Amino acid sequence: MAMQRYLVDYPRLTTDALAKWSSVPSSVASDAMNRCQSMDSRIKPMVPGMRICGQARTVVTMPGDNSMVHHAVSLAEPGDVVVVAGGGLDDVALAGEWVVRCCKRRALGGLVVDGSVRDLHEIRGLGLPVFAKGAVARGPHKNFGGKMDVIAAIGGVPVNPGDLILGDEDGVVVVPLAFADAALTQSLALLERERKWTEQIEAGATLVDVLGVPPLEIVPAD
Repeated sequence: MAMQRYLVDYPRLTTDALAKWSSVPSSVASDAMNRCQSMDSRIKPMVPGMRICGQARTVVTMPGDNSMVHHAVSLAEPGDVVVVAGGGLDDVALAGEWVVRCCKRRALGGLVVDGSVRDLHEIRGLGLPVFAKGAVARGPHKNFGGKMDVIAAIGGVPVNPGDLILGDEDGVVVVPLAFADAALTQSLALLERERKWTEQIEAGATLVDVLGVPPLEIVPAD
């Protein structure tokens, strides 16, 4: 299979929009999109506390091969998040220290792998947001092919180049670029609602009161 890069053109989110998105938890973003768009729950930050926010550059690999990952992290632009459709294969690492180091040096926004990575000690030191299913010592093969900047199924969610990738310790959410403005407006409204809920709960209100949960049906004792 050849290694192919597809030429794509998509709008860039503004610095202001990305700054607003960076404060939105993945759970709120998913809620704003009808509680959808969440990747496989096993895809998590490789270092606790990591957050990721940026537009996607997609990679589709041949199973166990990371040639296209090397191309992608060399071609992506500052702030981009390289998202790798590794087919969920978790016994071969598709990225490690050198891939992450390249991402860091080129000021990318992070790396998301539907599969495994390795060199966790070095990844912790580099500080670049890396999300994956886990870590494994076994390394990848090279030069069996792949594609870049195509629609890709990553963690069970379709991702187009330019879609917003938002991740934290709860997982990774994909915001389709076409709906990013509307989803941001809805997300900020949900955050404001949650702020008010917090105030009510701290003031002594119950969740039943705050959320308007229907009353219990009382069943008489026999």
